[in-house]
Amino acid sequence: MRKVAGRNKRTVILLILTVLIITAVKIFNIPELLMKQFYPVKYGEYVYKYARENGIDPFLVFAVIKAESRFNPNAVSRKNAKGLMQITDGTAEWGAMNLGMKDFEIEDIFDPEINIKIGCWYLGWLTRQFHDIDVVIAAYNSGNGNVSSWLRDRTLSLDGEKLDKIPFRETEQYLKKVRQFWRNYTLLYGK
Repeated sequence: MRKVAGRNKRTVILLILTVLIITAVKIFNIPELLMKQFYPVKYGEYVYKYARENGIDPFLVFAVIKAESRFNPNAVSRKNAKGLMQITDGTAEWGAMNLGMKDFEIEDIFDPEINIKIGCWYLGWLTRQFHDIDVVIAAYNSGNGNVSSWLRDRTLSLDGEKLDKIPFRETEQYLKKVRQFWRNYTLLYGK
């Protein structure tokens, strides 16, 4: 009899704890808070400013930063791409020139504001060149020269504007990752 009473007491306590946890999750929106830990909006003042100036979705920029560097402003890739948005030296110099940044030095690319400014400019430039956002994301990863040649290849692009197949596995995976991150940022912060 005592075992049954003890078991019932534990069951009731577990039931009460479960109800309290579910209530807390709903009231305090705990899953959203946890998700926001995985999808931060660091450097938001720069992302929103330069995304707007270049006509691109800021949540796409956050997704690119998360995919490229996981918000590490000092990141350097195997291919020597640098900073938050993993910009190569050539793209950095070209972007700085187009943006009229007269005193630009390559080391400046590690400055979050400069990196985001050039990265957003480049995403905007790619958007004007290619129009299709999947093509833009692929070009950000593999280069506009590669993507331009893929669009001319009928085995990769039937209409010359969208990619039906991406020949680089890394770029194909990158596109999927950025798309997923972009969706999640939009769901979490796009209210």
